[in-house]
Amino acid sequence: MRTAIAAFAAIAFAGTAALAAPEVGKTAPAFTAQTAAGKTVSLKDFAGKTVVLEWTNSGCPFVKKHYESGNMQKLQADAKANGVVWLTVNSSAPGKQGHVDSALAAKEMKDWTFQPTAYLLDHDGKVGKAYDARATPHMYVIDGKGVLRYAGAIDDKPTANPADIKGAKNYVTAALGDISAGRAVASPVTRAYGCTVKYPDA
Repeated sequence: MRTAIAAFAAIAFAGTAALAAPEVGKTAPAFTAQTAAGKTVSLKDFAGKTVVLEWTNSGCPFVKKHYESGNMQKLQADAKANGVVWLTVNSSAPGKQGHVDSALAAKEMKDWTFQPTAYLLDHDGKVGKAYDARATPHMYVIDGKGVLRYAGAIDDKPTANPADIKGAKNYVTAALGDISAGRAVASPVTRAYGCTVKYPDA
């Protein structure tokens, strides 16, 4: 069944241009991007591995909820320990809230002690638009065959309150578990929540 991604953030999407969305169950959009460390990486570099894409913006209270609590770092560590590639993506354009250059990205990683496989600087928004990423955080899981298997929220508690993490159903953890077990992802598409991605002006 074709399952179009209808994963819109719950907050403030007025004015967001309609974009062609990738489809869960279909090949994930290819991309190439620069990391904060100045390396060029492409999705094809991780063929055979499960890949998580996480859109971020350190000024977003919904992102702070998951980083200041340590929740996102734990997810990253647990995923990497299981051989998963975790790519954090910042699509805030220069001059926009949340934009980081390499130095600021390194500071964020140090201050928040997060350690993705790579931190991608998507200044022109090409990667974000290819995935129709609209929120921070907005989460995607791609299996080892390059098929998009999950798109949407990090969990089922669409608030900025860290206290709500406890008891929440984490959709990313669930999707990774389903993929690892060879099962269909039980909740392949959910509604992302958070702040808008600050793309360049059209």
